[in-house]
Amino acid sequence: MEAVKSPVMLYTEQTPNPETLKFVTNKMLYRGTADFRDPNFASEWSPLASALFAFPYVKGVYICNNFVTITKEFNYGWEDVMLNVKEFIKAYVTEENPIINEGFESAMAAKEAEANEQIYSGDDGELVRKIKDLIDTYVKPAVESDGGNIEFKSYHNGVVTVIMQGSCSGCPSSTVTLKSGIEGMLKRMIPEVQEVVSEMG
Repeated sequence: MEAVKSPVMLYTEQTPNPETLKFVTNKMLYRGTADFRDPNFASEWSPLASALFAFPYVKGVYICNNFVTITKEFNYGWEDVMLNVKEFIKAYVTEENPIINEGFESAMAAKEAEANEQIYSGDDGELVRKIKDLIDTYVKPAVESDGGNIEFKSYHNGVVTVIMQGSCSGCPSSTVTLKSGIEGMLKRMIPEVQEVVSEMG
């Protein structure tokens, strides 16, 4: 007897960034985080993101767990495009189309390891491990609920650079979060850290 599939439910959530909207489903889409800022990268790794970039108003696609955060071009209003995106994602997930291509996670991990290996050794290596742990443990879960993500990028002479993804990218309140929240916490826990700066993902 074939199991009855539960229907795909989908609702939207506001994020602190007016240009991004979080589309939440009742299905696990991808265990991990996948951030797509341009159609070429999307076409290589994510059939869903690639399909979404076909809409003229989609500027960024961020996929994590059971939600997709869409960043739109600012000259479009959500009231005009939200329903289209919602229906498209719902139909896409209902048809069980592929979300992220096989091998994405290991390709990203290899890329990150390669970048980090070149830079850090000795004491800095230990510091970077601590910084990453703190970001993973305390920062990521908080920003994830807003449809965003923060990734460690680099550490150099007391300055930590992070990459803002999903709704955090270009969000007016992310600067406040960065300075008062993340920078404050890292400075308290790791005296060597003097400043935290961000790059848009």
